[in-house]
Amino acid sequence: MNRRRFCLAVVLTTLALPLPAMAEPIRATLYKNPQCSCCEGYAAYLRRNGFAVDVKPTNDLAEISSKAGVPEQFQGCHTMFVDGYVVDGHVPVNTIRKLLSERPAIAGITLPGMPSGSPGMTGHKDGPFTIYAVTKDGMRPKVYATE
Repeated sequence: MNRRRFCLAVVLTTLALPLPAMAEPIRATLYKNPQCSCCEGYAAYLRRNGFAVDVKPTNDLAEISSKAGVPEQFQGCHTMFVDGYVVDGHVPVNTIRKLLSERPAIAGITLPGMPSGSPGMTGHKDGPFTIYAVTKDGMRPKVYATE
């Protein structure tokens, strides 16, 4: 009987302890071409890494990217808005987290095109990805990170 009471006490004590705070998911809205499937793969990648992603198909992707400050030659496969920033293309989650923790005075970041082996893309990664910082003032994007 003492063993049973001890076990019950351990269980009750454990339940009474405060649980570690679950990290609130990072909310994001991702705009994509309705026919694109790799964007869904990228959204799934983000969800596995703590993001709550709302995917919105659109035929106005280039316009959305341009209005957000991403020059045409630097645009990626899709455009995402997260915590006041634009994230264009298949940007790795570590670089997004860096952006959100550093909070630089930029419009956002972009990984142009659809690089093979990037998050959500098939294929083999052939080298580091160059992620650019973009501004809304028309300045040429500069390297923000390589990953």
